[in-house]
Amino acid sequence: MSKIFFTDLDGTLLTKEKKVTPATMDALIKFTEAGNHFAISSGRSLDSVKSVQVENNLFFPGSYLIAYNGSQIYDCDAKKDVYRTGVPFDLVPQIFSLAKEHGIHCHTYSDEYLISPAEDEQLSYYRRVIHTPYIITDDICSALPDVPCKIIGIELHDRAKIDRFKAEVEKIAGDRLTLLYSNPYYLEIFNSEAGKGSAVIRLAKHLGIPHENTIAAGDEENDISMIEAAGLGVAMLNAVDIVKAVADVITETDNDNDGLVPILSDR
Repeated sequence: MSKIFFTDLDGTLLTKEKKVTPATMDALIKFTEAGNHFAISSGRSLDSVKSVQVENNLFFPGSYLIAYNGSQIYDCDAKKDVYRTGVPFDLVPQIFSLAKEHGIHCHTYSDEYLISPAEDEQLSYYRRVIHTPYIITDDICSALPDVPCKIIGIELHDRAKIDRFKAEVEKIAGDRLTLLYSNPYYLEIFNSEAGKGSAVIRLAKHLGIPHENTIAAGDEENDISMIEAAGLGVAMLNAVDIVKAVADVITETDNDNDGLVPILSDR
């Protein structure tokens, strides 16, 4: 019976230089050659995840890309989506209005562009790593051909300010949206039917893989649901404490020092 390995990118599969170590690559090759599946699970857009895949040559048979915190699941072999959902259109202008009121940078995404109302410090910081082309417009909805898979709020200097914004969005969204942090600066906003944990369950069911044959590794708050959902939940040594608290296993070394290798090699 085949297994499937779900992995976050930043702080997990990738080093601080945004690379995959040779030892980790060798372990991935052996894992997939044994007939197992590989799935990148990220908060990033699909375009950005594909860029990482190309830059690190992460092409294995039976691979999947999970983008926007589980809002989109892409089959690399079939070159099509297995699943896609988004933030309901009626909530999009309300979220951006609250962001403006609270002085929080927000942007969202189409399939081709990052869409932002402002070209500011936060957008520049985000695009140090994410190089998706962008559109600047006050009319966010007019630039969206479909419901956006995710909205992200960014605040680089005042955590209390973005926490207040988060609380206000939760009031208008009710149980329709999930809001959580992917790092101290980034607030992820996406459909509550998505989430990395839901993607684990959804993709494993799609492939007919039993729960006990699912493995998931991560380091940040937005990885908690997939670590809890998997048969084996793995926290990186460099993970935040709330991630370590829910994991079945904590790696002996961090993402810069082949932390995932024993996890893959022992399977």
